[in-house]
Amino acid sequence: MKIVVIGASGIVGTAVAEELTGRGHEVVRASRRGPVVVDMAEPATVEELFRSVPDVDAVVCCAANAPTADLVEAPDDEFLAGLPGKLLGQVRLARAALHHLRDGGSVTLTGGTFVEPMPGGSFGALVNAGLAAFVEAAAGELPRGLRLNLVAPGWVRESLEAFGWDPDPGVPAAEVARVYADLVDGTGTGQVVPVTAR
Repeated sequence: MKIVVIGASGIVGTAVAEELTGRGHEVVRASRRGPVVVDMAEPATVEELFRSVPDVDAVVCCAANAPTADLVEAPDDEFLAGLPGKLLGQVRLARAALHHLRDGGSVTLTGGTFVEPMPGGSFGALVNAGLAAFVEAAAGELPRGLRLNLVAPGWVRESLEAFGWDPDPGVPAAEVARVYADLVDGTGTGQVVPVTAR
């Protein structure tokens, strides 16, 4: 299959691209900086992606983050900063892909899982819940045998290390990547798959 991985320069995106390549797929790596440019907060770049990379079987979006923000003190623009990219950007990507993917193709988005509430995480929790609800509801509306799924990672070990935090609560990126690849290679749709440390 020909698969576009968005966010392929990040920790999870790199691992997903490597896992899919290892399974024999043709992987097109896209990110905000690189040979194939896409920014989930910029609608024009999503359309340009599909114009520049035709005949795609699947799209995996790993370029999704919502910053933490204090519920009480943060101004609205800071509190809502993840809305254009992580939530609306991924919804836009999924809708655009419907017009470009080959029959039977798939879109896999990225949400998130908070094992327990964390300070500043209320907006992120809202976005993650919204994405999960969108995927579960929209999957039944897709034409041409297309599929839509969501991976909802918790902490990723390599990200915790990059932050200088204790990596023990994290799941290795390679393990997270296998969940994405299994959804791409599978037949399910409307699935929301959390990935957290056991």
